[in-house]
Amino acid sequence: MKLLSEPLPFSFNWADRFEGTLQEKGLTSLTAARLILENPPAWVSFLMRLRNSVVRWFGLKTVQLSAGESAGGFPIIASTADRTVMGFDDHHLDFRIVIDVEAHDSNPTISVTTLVNSKNWLGWVYMMFVAPVHRRIVPATLKKVSRGIHKVTIEG
Repeated sequence: MKLLSEPLPFSFNWADRFEGTLQEKGLTSLTAARLILENPPAWVSFLMRLRNSVVRWFGLKTVQLSAGESAGGFPIIASTADRTVMGFDDHHLDFRIVIDVEAHDSNPTISVTTLVNSKNWLGWVYMMFVAPVHRRIVPATLKKVSRGIHKVTIEG
């Protein structure tokens, strides 16, 4: 499976992808994004509050876990029924969260791909701490809408 069918406006130097079978048919990518990212498990909310309090000291952007022109506080860049792209660019890194919903006969799937481009030493250090936790957060939040969640090798 290819990472993305369309090129992204930036290169990335870190990525991961998780996929599962949707429990509910007919979800759009944006609806799925909001279900996944809004009202995360309590431990994820705690970690996001901790992250926000730490990154403020470095003048970096914070993520507000709320709805609106975002999904879970992440600004929506583009959205179609099948794909929603969220994220923003900051001093230390650029990131995108790509949520794809694919209707396969009786087994619709959802995937969450995270792409990061670390721009400087602060971005690399940040990812050194965030990456291991991120690999636990995504599957935990995906449990709201899917089952059979697994890590997918990224090609491309």
